[in-house]
Amino acid sequence: MAGSAINSIIAGTAASAVPAMRNGRPDYQLAEALTRVSPQAQAKARASSQDFEAMFLNSMFSQMTSGIKGDGPFGDTQSTGVWRSMLTDQYSKNFAKAGGIGISTDVYRTLILQQANRAG
Repeated sequence: MAGSAINSIIAGTAASAVPAMRNGRPDYQLAEALTRVSPQAQAKARASSQDFEAMFLNSMFSQMTSGIKGDGPFGDTQSTGVWRSMLTDQYSKNFAKAGGIGISTDVYRTLILQQANRAG
C-alpha cells in the first residue's frame, strides 16, 4: 500500500486527498511542499531523480559485470567492453524507469523540499 502511494506521488497521479507517504506513514511535509512547487518543476525533479538513480545503477551494474569473461552473449572479444557498457546502460535505465531500488524517491523528495523552501 505504501509503495503504491509513493509511486502514485512520483508518477504525478496522486489525488489531493491521499497524502504523500514515506516509510508507510503520511509525509505531510512533502504533501505541503508539492502544493508550493509548480507541476513543471515537479516533472523536472521527477526526471532528474530518475536519471540520478539510473546513473547509480549503471555504476553498480558496470562493477558487477567488469570481471565477467568467456562464453555468453558477448564472448571474450575486444568489443566485449563496449557492448557490455551499452547493455548495462539500458539495464540501468529500465530498472530506474520501473521503480528502481528507491533512490529516486528520496532524491525527488529532497529536490521538492528544497524548491518549496526557496519558493516560500
